[in-house]
Amino acid sequence: MTETLPPLPEVLAGRYRIERLLGAGGMGLVYRARDLLHEQMGAPDASIAVKLLSDVFAASPDASSLLYSEFVLTQHLRHPGVVQVFDFAIEPANQRAFITMELMRGLPLDRLLCERPLGVPWIELRDIAIELLDALAHAHSRGVLHGDLKPSNVMLTEDGLRLFDFGLGQAVNGVLAGLPKLRRETLNAWTPSYAAPELLEGGALSLRTDMFAVACVLFELAGGKHPFQRLSGIEAREQKLDRGLNCPKHLPTTCWPAVKNALALKPQKRTIDARALRDIFREAPPARSWRWF
Repeated sequence: MTETLPPLPEVLAGRYRIERLLGAGGMGLVYRARDLLHEQMGAPDASIAVKLLSDVFAASPDASSLLYSEFVLTQHLRHPGVVQVFDFAIEPANQRAFITMELMRGLPLDRLLCERPLGVPWIELRDIAIELLDALAHAHSRGVLHGDLKPSNVMLTEDGLRLFDFGLGQAVNGVLAGLPKLRRETLNAWTPSYAAPELLEGGALSLRTDMFAVACVLFELAGGKHPFQRLSGIEAREQKLDRGLNCPKHLPTTCWPAVKNALALKPQKRTIDARALRDIFREAPPARSWRWF
């Protein structure tokens, strides 16, 4: 029987006034809120975002530790392409943990894909890819694995691209001391169509699982279609769908071998990293001179 949690107060921790729900994912709820302290001190814009776990996950014993882990991982990163987090706190009235973060105003990539069913033209795709891969390369260089990279976790904002939601992420061993020890097998909330086959089979997060996910996103942006028909990585591998992959419409042929490498369904064949893939996109022609039709 699912535990019924107390209702969310209008003001969290006596400081953050909840205004409205912005979005709900598999594990989390994100609200628009106002920081009343900053507002009182005359801040021109006291709007923030507040993230809590959904009721199902908030009732679990690891709930606070799970959200705290996401907070520490994200705070460890200092990059304009990664969402900025401010604070981790617990509401006294119901003991629910929450994170405060920057309020992102813009368009998530899943909505962009709905608006561009045939894919994003190269002149736009190139910039998106470079910013996304630069953010991911930074995270990897800091020993942080995202764990659930997909279009809905990437936002095109007024100030550039933001990669967010490290809720399923983790640090490479030895990088961040003091993180809570979570039983990851109880938190199997991967998005099947963007999760590498080995991850769905119980394998560990790795640089290669993140690369598989980001390559799926880039392929979809370039052609409007998921590389494996939105099947899980395991199903795609069983049907050997990687053998029939062709370069998507808006991707230069000079970039295709690297993207295809990252899409390999066998992890040992996935040898490219985020920095190298970013550099390949940077070196590609900035306009459409590569295509003559």
